[in-house]
Amino acid sequence: MRWIADDPDPATRDELQRLLVAALAGGPVTELGERMAGPLRFGTAGLRGPVRAGPAGMNVAVVRRTTAGLAAWLERRGHGGGLVVVGRDARHGSEEFASAAASVLAGAGFTVRSFAEPLPTPVLAYAVQSLDAVAGVQITASHNPPADNGYKVFLGGPDGGAQLVEPADAEIEAAIAAAPAAISIPTSVVSPVSSESVLDEYLARTAVLPRGTARGLRIALTPMHGVGGAVAVRALRMAGFDDVHVVTSQAEPDPNFPTVAFPNPEEPGAVDALLELAAEVSADLAIALDPDADRCALAVPDGGGGWRMLTGNETGVLLGEHILSTLDRSFYSDPLVATTVASSTQLRAVAEAHGARFAQTLTGFKWIVRAGHGFVYGYEEAIGYCVDPATARDKDGIAAAVLAADLAATRGSLLTLLDELALAHGVYLTDAITVRMEPEQRTAVLGRLTDADEKPAPDVFVFAGERSRAVIRPSGTEPKLKAYLEVVEPVSGADGLGAARAVAAERLAGLRAELEARLGDLPGSV
Repeated sequence: MRWIADDPDPATRDELQRLLVAALAGGPVTELGERMAGPLRFGTAGLRGPVRAGPAGMNVAVVRRTTAGLAAWLERRGHGGGLVVVGRDARHGSEEFASAAASVLAGAGFTVRSFAEPLPTPVLAYAVQSLDAVAGVQITASHNPPADNGYKVFLGGPDGGAQLVEPADAEIEAAIAAAPAAISIPTSVVSPVSSESVLDEYLARTAVLPRGTARGLRIALTPMHGVGGAVAVRALRMAGFDDVHVVTSQAEPDPNFPTVAFPNPEEPGAVDALLELAAEVSADLAIALDPDADRCALAVPDGGGGWRMLTGNETGVLLGEHILSTLDRSFYSDPLVATTVASSTQLRAVAEAHGARFAQTLTGFKWIVRAGHGFVYGYEEAIGYCVDPATARDKDGIAAAVLAADLAATRGSLLTLLDELALAHGVYLTDAITVRMEPEQRTAVLGRLTDADEKPAPDVFVFAGERSRAVIRPSGTEPKLKAYLEVVEPVSGADGLGAARAVAAERLAGLRAELEARLGDLPGSV
């Protein structure tokens, strides 16, 4: 009853009231219990959860209390009164949640710039840096299911628009817990402003990313019902890539994501419409953005009339090779590239070949972009790429798409370039296993992994073999346990490439079977 009385939104207040009345009348209590089981946990990616009433959902009351906690934390760090930028995607509730966040920040005495239009997350990250804000809030659930929404925080100042890291998440969560009831939090009306000037600056910076001059490329693209479509097309055209074809049925933002079961380019079937369009227009490159456009997936012609999706690791090493081979060493005398412990180690070999430093970080761009001085590029296997840290210190699917187009136009077949990298550094094959399970089940499983060769973090386990490795960790944003596998096979000349790939594939299959047997009869499915 107390939460209902303290909820400032009549719609969610009535929603809970109906559930309570039904439960008191002898009806089911499960749904009411789920709504009140919260609160949502505030992690290093902020909040994510279903749009629904109660402390265990994304709603105006939760957003108000979360923002009050963030404001209190910023004030304690000496940032009171500073500028905070607020952006949003086009999901259910995003406009209301952005307004709620902006009003609480203004009520706490901060200067607030709240963008009127839905925007890709990388543009918000850029705005935090370019406007010298003390923080930024983006309302988005990225590639989560349609029923979800989220709240992501970027830090300003020395962090330059990067996501927050520990212990800031725990400190903010404590401040949220100490916040008053949502209805009692002071607010002030904030009039949204146009994002045009910030977007123009972002696009101008992205347009100069290409290293080469070739532009003869036909591109098929989908924003997957998200907010990146128009911005990506503008970015590509400003960079000189005019021949861009967009999947019509997925071109406009739609919070229901009607043509995909799961709006994530990595999910089976999610890019079917893109590949159909790519074949229809005889494209040279196919690009899929996730709904908030901070990640992108690539597909290329397979030489036999079909299309092949590149893995995140393949795209990651291709972009790393492109950047390092074209880097102006008069400006970057000691460059650093980075990837995560869950990603392929091939980037290390590429870095060594170019005389660059390499860093392996914990999972997440919050760590990648803090890898060290001279950082010029980083990626993670989950199709996230930071190709221009000076513009956005986070993953940026739009900038990555522009640079991928430049690479494909300049070098031709990306599969041929992958062959060249294999000849130079060996065959690197990767695979992944995902098991859906609740946090308490994951904790029990991880407690059985006592013989790991390395533990980069308390919940990250690395098992190393001869030219092979397996990494097991829990997902930071979803109820999943994840395992990442890699094998490396030397290549003895061009004639031996096919044989090396066959041996590597056999070894990878064996490693997968071994790990599945090791994990045993886990709940969920592999």
